Amino acid sequence: MRVIAGSARSLPLMTPDGMDTRPTQDRIKETLFNILQWDIPDCVFIDLFAGSGGIGIEALSRGAAKAYFVDHSQRCEECIRENLRFTKLSDKAVILRQEAANGLLSIYEKHADIIFMDPPYGQKAELPVFAQLLHSHFCDEDTVIILEEDLNFDPDSVTDLGFTLTRTKKYKTNQHLFFRKNQG
Repeated sequence: MRVIAGSARSLPLMTPDGMDTRPTQDRIKETLFNILQWDIPDCVFIDLFAGSGGIGIEALSRGAAKAYFVDHSQRCEECIRENLRFTKLSDKAVILRQEAANGLLSIYEKHADIIFMDPPYGQKAELPVFAQLLHSHFCDEDTVIILEEDLNFDPDSVTDLGFTLTRTKKYKTNQHLFFRKNQG
């Protein structure tokens, strides 16, 4: 796994030991950031279920102003910290070792531009996060929320909470679903 583009281009990233994380493949990450390329510069980016931090680090490398990395695992926290140090992006990062939904309570921004989450597939771990985002002060109808899930994921559980599915990008084994919070 490596950084695809930007200030840390081509630098390799560590991944946490074990089978608990599933880093986003480079080709999928490149496709995602091609979609987001105009939204990244100077944005506030939140990487939930961050694992190695590869997605948030890619955002920082491409010009995000700040990135939050939220993961409950100490191994992941150490890995993210090392990857940020190696890519020289630590000064723009905040690491929160918490469950994803609880981590949102520790973010004090006026507005988050992009929220990316890659929860364990098929466990509905994204639902408490979306429920928390409904009441979040930094998530509004302009925030892009991206969920990485398996191909069988049904977005109705998220849209029923008060979010609109705006785009879906399918790959061979998974998909990215783009949501926005409903107004009002």
